[in-house]
Amino acid sequence: MDGEYKSISWKSLESNILFIGQDDCPPNYFYRGNNVRDNYVIHYIQKGKGVFSSANQHTVSLQAGDVFILPKGVPCFYQADGEEPWNYFWIGFSGTKINTMLTGSMLAKKRYLRQVQDSKFFASLRQLYDALRAPSSLSNDILVEALTYQMFYNLVTEYPNKQVEDKSMSHNQLKMAVYYLQENFRSSDCNITNLCHEINISRSYLYTIFKQDMNLSPQKYLSQLRMEEAKQLLQNTTNPVQEIAHRVGYKDEFTFSKAFKRYSGFSPQIYRRKVSFN
Repeated sequence: MDGEYKSISWKSLESNILFIGQDDCPPNYFYRGNNVRDNYVIHYIQKGKGVFSSANQHTVSLQAGDVFILPKGVPCFYQADGEEPWNYFWIGFSGTKINTMLTGSMLAKKRYLRQVQDSKFFASLRQLYDALRAPSSLSNDILVEALTYQMFYNLVTEYPNKQVEDKSMSHNQLKMAVYYLQENFRSSDCNITNLCHEINISRSYLYTIFKQDMNLSPQKYLSQLRMEEAKQLLQNTTNPVQEIAHRVGYKDEFTFSKAFKRYSGFSPQIYRRKVSFN
């Protein structure tokens, strides 16, 4: 079997390239080493075909122009075709950011991509491989680092993992909603309707992301902010209950007192006496 292999000395904590290589495989050849890797190895098929499978995924037939990855810690099997065995090159990665960058792409989910040869992702992958084959120098090390991030950028923009994108978007929207409530709960104009207008999402969607991430409704979270603030004011000041009601966003003492008793089990006056006695 004709091939090449090169260990890479260039090191980065965030994105470390360990090795590169390529093989012109004989018919039916399969890798006989440890099929659970300690790193991430991206393969690009230059010609021929074969089969690839990994844990919890169906076996697929792949051909020239396709890419597959051996993920860290995942059992995989791949074998060259008996009549048109494949030739591929590979790059082995490790580092703290590799999994994060990969997770943003469909390659992490499916573990293969079909017909990427005309993509920017492949162009940068090929450039990276060629740069890694060149002699080490300061300028080439800088080029390698730049091409590594360029390759992952092209991967996640051309072949995005939509589930990750959707989750990231909902997380950001939740953060904006929580920040808005924390900054504005003392105002009587702060309510869920105004919050939805402020960050431009529907009330039902806001409810969903709160329940998913915080296991409570946005209205309950707003009430919690107001009640916990009211507890502190009742405990640490002698301000009248009516003033405290206004300071935590209620227009009248009666509505505040009902809400406070529902939350704490005590009226504001009894709660104040209780904490003062303790």
